[in-house]
Amino acid sequence: MSFLSRQSVIAALTANALRPPRGQRTGVPAFAAGWLFGETAPQVLALTVLDAAAHLTKGRRAGVRAKTGLALAGASALGLAHMVRQSRRAADVLDDALVDGLGVDYVEQLDAVPDPADLATPWRRLARPFDFRDEAVRVVRNLPYTEAGRRGHLDIYLPAGGDAIKDAPVLLQVHGGAWTVGAKEHQGRPLMNRMAAKGWVCVAINYRLAPRDPWPAHIVDVKRAIAWVRDHIAEHGGDPDYLVITGGSAGGHLAALAALTPGDPQFQPGFEDADTSVRAAVPFYGVYDFAGSTGLANAIGMRDAFLGPRVMQTTWQDAPDVYEAASPILRITSDAPDFFVLHGELDSLVAVDQARLFVAELRRISRRSVVYAELPGAQHAFDVFHSIRSSHAVRAVDRYLTWHWNTWRHGLEADSGVDPDELDGAAG
Repeated sequence: MSFLSRQSVIAALTANALRPPRGQRTGVPAFAAGWLFGETAPQVLALTVLDAAAHLTKGRRAGVRAKTGLALAGASALGLAHMVRQSRRAADVLDDALVDGLGVDYVEQLDAVPDPADLATPWRRLARPFDFRDEAVRVVRNLPYTEAGRRGHLDIYLPAGGDAIKDAPVLLQVHGGAWTVGAKEHQGRPLMNRMAAKGWVCVAINYRLAPRDPWPAHIVDVKRAIAWVRDHIAEHGGDPDYLVITGGSAGGHLAALAALTPGDPQFQPGFEDADTSVRAAVPFYGVYDFAGSTGLANAIGMRDAFLGPRVMQTTWQDAPDVYEAASPILRITSDAPDFFVLHGELDSLVAVDQARLFVAELRRISRRSVVYAELPGAQHAFDVFHSIRSSHAVRAVDRYLTWHWNTWRHGLEADSGVDPDELDGAAG
């Protein structure tokens, strides 16, 4: 491939990452082209500069093609540098979100006040973005929690030290993949490794997938996993009374829905009496409106073009109640647990407006704390591997989880700061 061709491709990918189209037909291709590219902007910037420098050292400056290639390289370098700056801004955006949602004194409930290193750019991590090995963590793999074969297996991430742990906080990770693909090994690894190394017990689950198993098999399995944790996690050192749920994309939807529907019998067939409540939820770039109740074109398009034929296997017109029951934004009550919602500003798969409206409803109805971080320049799936942005997001979620765990075990109360009488009046 010629220098001009290489730089033309990089320029096109840079433009897509900076301003991805978000239409129903273009959202998926924009994500496919921009997600990995955007999170590896520092590496691509370095390669672009090296490619241009190598071209110049060979004396190939003359000619329209060479000049065009160098112009494209310069434009791409500027765009990529802007993307790197946006990624670095995530540190401040996330910290501001925690302060806004929890109060400036939230740091008093941390094990240690964050120092500059906690907000620094993790440049060394970028050398091996897909290396998830961590000597501080050991993994117990493929424990069955249902009879669904490998789709009913889970992994447990534990501190690697020889000392036995007891009554440790528990984090349940639900993978994404549009309710049709995905596996427990492929998502949430940076966060689970970090929390397990700090003494948490992290559980990553598989669950049944559409179209072989249509809705509500997915949420039923998540509920079964919660029930399994209640019954068995003490055997692995976890505290069955303290469970937080997280997940991205479809996993974010399932995490939010599970958090908002504890004990819902339609999602717990045969185990209706099981305690499926959680203490908090941390959904990443989740889908919050299955029914299209917000009127967002993104939600309605997803409902009719994908969810209906592939996941629900019924139409909204034929079963609106099924879609409404599956919509986290319609399941919020004053008893909702604490939430930390994260979403990318440039998400071309799930419009950021879904997260904004979901958070607004949480803050209007819930009596508990709500934290919302909207990351500038971020696409969908920004946390899957090690990058500048994902590292800052993982650190911020670590601070949130530590705050929440310490608040809970010390018997302190975290609320929304809204007068309950006002909530009751608004609900009425």
